[in-house]
Amino acid sequence: MSRVYLDHAATTPVDPRVVEAMKPYWTEAFGNPSSLHAEGRRALQALDEARNQVAAVLGADPEEIVFTAGGSEADNLAISGVLGAAGSRKYHVVTSAVEHHAVLYTCQFWLRQGYEVTVLPVDEYGQVRPADLAAALRPDTALVSIMMANNEVGTLQPVAELAALCRERGVLFHTDAVQAVGAVPVHVRELGVDLLSLSAHKFYGPKGAGALYVRKGVRLQPLIHGGGQERTRRAGTENIPGIVGLAAALRLAQAEMTERTAHIRSLRRRLEEGLLRLPGTRLNGHPERRLPGHVNVSFAGVESEPLLVNLDLAGIAASGGSACTSGSLEPSHVLKAMGVPGEWIRGSVRFSLGRENTEADVDRVLSVLPGILERLRAISAQGAQSRQ
Repeated sequence: MSRVYLDHAATTPVDPRVVEAMKPYWTEAFGNPSSLHAEGRRALQALDEARNQVAAVLGADPEEIVFTAGGSEADNLAISGVLGAAGSRKYHVVTSAVEHHAVLYTCQFWLRQGYEVTVLPVDEYGQVRPADLAAALRPDTALVSIMMANNEVGTLQPVAELAALCRERGVLFHTDAVQAVGAVPVHVRELGVDLLSLSAHKFYGPKGAGALYVRKGVRLQPLIHGGGQERTRRAGTENIPGIVGLAAALRLAQAEMTERTAHIRSLRRRLEEGLLRLPGTRLNGHPERRLPGHVNVSFAGVESEPLLVNLDLAGIAASGGSACTSGSLEPSHVLKAMGVPGEWIRGSVRFSLGRENTEADVDRVLSVLPGILERLRAISAQGAQSRQ
């Protein structure tokens, strides 16, 4: 029996059409885009075309796109780049308690350098309250970084409203849109953001390719020094195959978004309804304002690790939360921030659906899961009795 992959929030398979678009730039058109000869000019043309395509999808200008090695680098460049350029005049940063660790750990780095960091709380659904952000802004606030969509529970933040508050106060606003781009419409002008991060492997593109939108006029200190690539904002020979793949995947995601979203949302509803009929189950995250493919649920009386192992043995791939921390014994910082009780956090699982999933995949999960839960709960009950 074929496997069921329900961990698209961690990564997606590369679309075969994207692979075809990338192929020439590994072999025939292998030139360095900084070279003046014909091979270099062909690579530079591909780079320029990709930049134009990404900018068009995001509603940006081409010169506002900086290509990176992924979402984590884009987040680091946004935060450290702005703070490094701000100097000592502004030394306060605001973020939220549910951010990806690429944002939280970068903010912690700057905290150790003497900067002040305000971490905003979230409500029971994982959303930042605009009033909390307004109260946190100060004359010395250099940057606010609030994600567009949460990687664990899928909750969407009111980014346009939050960015407007910052704009009124003259504070730069960055959003980690790694989970959102390719899943929901993202237009930088409509959102009113100053910086926005994305990563190709979340929308059927290659790993190792990402981008940062940087609004014109935003000063940015580079993380990587060397050549003058990316308008001196990111040194290093550009990953032309990866960048071409990113642009191709983003174009396809935009062109097919309506159809993909309807399909994935229908499957999510089917899965969610089936899961919530099981005893001792609760949904985590906003019931409506959420990415179309995310279902984060907690099961009472079980631990997520053995549950995920048993699902894997049954041919089903899911996650305990963020793929970057799923091997950690630490409880989810996202669910903790949302006020989810510890006993529920321990049994949390994230199912994230993709375009290739089917109703049969969902039904297989719903047929396999009750037996696994029953066995694990029985084992847990036996262990509790033996300890008495």
